[in-house]
Amino acid sequence: MTSASSHPLAKYGWDTGWESEFAPYAEQGLLPGRVVRVDRGQCDVATADGVLRADTAFVTPHDPLRVVCTGDWVAVDPAGIPRYVRMYLPRRSAFVRSTSSKRSEGQILAANVDHAVIAVSLAAELDLARIERFLALAWESGAQPVVVLTKADLVPDAMTLSYLVEDVETSAPGVPVLPVSARLGEGLDVLSAVLSGGTAVLLGQSGAGKSTLANALLGEDVMAVQATRDIDGKGRHTTTTRNLLLLPGGGVVIDTPGLRGVGLWDAGTGVGQVFSEIEELAAECRFHDCAHGTEPGCAVRAALDAGELPERRLDSYRKLLRENQRIVAKTDARLRTELRREWKRKGAEGKAAMDAKRGRLR
Repeated sequence: MTSASSHPLAKYGWDTGWESEFAPYAEQGLLPGRVVRVDRGQCDVATADGVLRADTAFVTPHDPLRVVCTGDWVAVDPAGIPRYVRMYLPRRSAFVRSTSSKRSEGQILAANVDHAVIAVSLAAELDLARIERFLALAWESGAQPVVVLTKADLVPDAMTLSYLVEDVETSAPGVPVLPVSARLGEGLDVLSAVLSGGTAVLLGQSGAGKSTLANALLGEDVMAVQATRDIDGKGRHTTTTRNLLLLPGGGVVIDTPGLRGVGLWDAGTGVGQVFSEIEELAAECRFHDCAHGTEPGCAVRAALDAGELPERRLDSYRKLLRENQRIVAKTDARLRTELRREWKRKGAEGKAAMDAKRGRLR
């Protein structure tokens, strides 16, 4: 029997865990494989017999979080035209964002990812709030985030570059921040070492240099790239599908289309991880439900007043918490009820305070 380490799919991440999960399907004569690309109800699956084209109709299509996606490990028909994906194995991690639709559905972008690489172009001004948003989704996915500052050659002054890295590190506690120049090959060795042996997904806006970065990691021009606009550093969508590619040093990388909207999807834990220093301070507040406004004994306000916590960080934290709460409320009836009760309570308190104020003025 072929061991997991010598299995033809080992280069795609196959291990003893996946082998154990797949055992019931092996008994049914199905083939294991990893989805390397999904396109209009069909997908390309890497198997021991090579890359096969398979239909995904048998996997629940009406739930957007249960559709087959790039990075999934699946059970595929051994033969037949068309072949079908019969099931995907339980995901170890999943990068999910909220769609821009009014229904606020979740959209799964990649599965079974070890590292979420957030590409941020230094050709444009840093948007720390956007980076924090990506980080919240990355932490929530179960993957380890890595921020890559691309096009570092556009910042030739070493001191300026170090300040930019420091700014991002302040917004990304516990996350590696790596300046990289794909054009000059600088920083690629460090990034390759971080990603080797696992699965990474490249995330970021159009023009962030994801496809250029993917080509540099692969050592060849596999992904098409386009020039960004000089006026704002933005680009058009070069990548239109999510593609899983083998890295020459071991491991795989999933390149993704540029993301214009990065809506949170039930990412409360991720938000807490991004703003861990605020949550640690909040635990020291006198009141457990402190809003960090005018309450006495507020450790967060004390840190703000002492200049130890930037006001921008607290504003960003509050914004992401509110957004995430709204998303969760749309999908959780119990929480919706609790929120309505809380809104009514605050409304009543506000009305009572206003009435009292009017009484004093009379």
